[in-house]
Amino acid sequence: MGHGHSHGNPSEIGEKRLWWAVGANILLTVAQVIGGLVSGSLSLIADALHNFSDAASLLIALVAIRIGRKPPDQFKTFGYKRAETVAALINLTTLIIIGLYLCYEAIMRFITPEPIAGWTVVIVAGIALIVDVFTAVLTYSQSKTSMNIKAAFLHNLTDALASVGVIITGTLILLYGWIWTDAAMTLIISGYVLYQGLAEIPKATHLLMEGTPEGMDIQQVVAAMENDKDVAGVHHVHIWQLDEHRNALEAHVVLGEGADMDDLKSRLKKMLHDKYEIVHSTLEFENTNCK
Repeated sequence: MGHGHSHGNPSEIGEKRLWWAVGANILLTVAQVIGGLVSGSLSLIADALHNFSDAASLLIALVAIRIGRKPPDQFKTFGYKRAETVAALINLTTLIIIGLYLCYEAIMRFITPEPIAGWTVVIVAGIALIVDVFTAVLTYSQSKTSMNIKAAFLHNLTDALASVGVIITGTLILLYGWIWTDAAMTLIISGYVLYQGLAEIPKATHLLMEGTPEGMDIQQVVAAMENDKDVAGVHHVHIWQLDEHRNALEAHVVLGEGADMDDLKSRLKKMLHDKYEIVHSTLEFENTNCK
């Protein structure tokens, strides 16, 4: 008991980490905007915009976590956990919008290049890299089990990579005067941002559309149910995700001759839970003469 008290609730520790990440990203955004305006670097301002989106994404993730903890009620009988999936969808959508905007700005900078102060870019981007790595580390462990936190983590990860890119850009400007590398790096950063957003958004959409859980074969589940000696057939099967960690099933089960419905129901529910991790199953039983 003492051990749990001294280290605190894991979810509360996770929230504290997210608040630290929010604060760090807001401070970094201000520093990068100032640095970008002073130096004239578009890639630095682009990185600042992405950092601001990081802070916003983390705030959205935090709000979703709080909402997701609410117990089921008469309005949301399965609970509020999908709030985190909605948050992930919002964050991934903003990631894509930012990527498109950065592409546009980079192309415009190619057309009308502007002078850039290389040292300011390198120094500010170096500070940004430290903060980006710090915030990415804070969210990494939780991103493994939460689509919501993963979306926020991707914001932080792409920022860390962007900061590396901006440092390279500033160095090339200092050494060779290659101002065009600023716009080129912005295109690379925006391309990676778009790649990450477009790769992850189908997963959140699939869950919200109540798609079949990834890796789940409905025909295989039906075959496993029909393998029971008291099952004459299974039809009208639906399998979906209540949230990232809970699967649900609805099916009509045709009873075999002399089957004990209550005993069969218990067996099927246990098999579905143990073999397919289906935590909520609704089974409607029919006799063989039912149409």
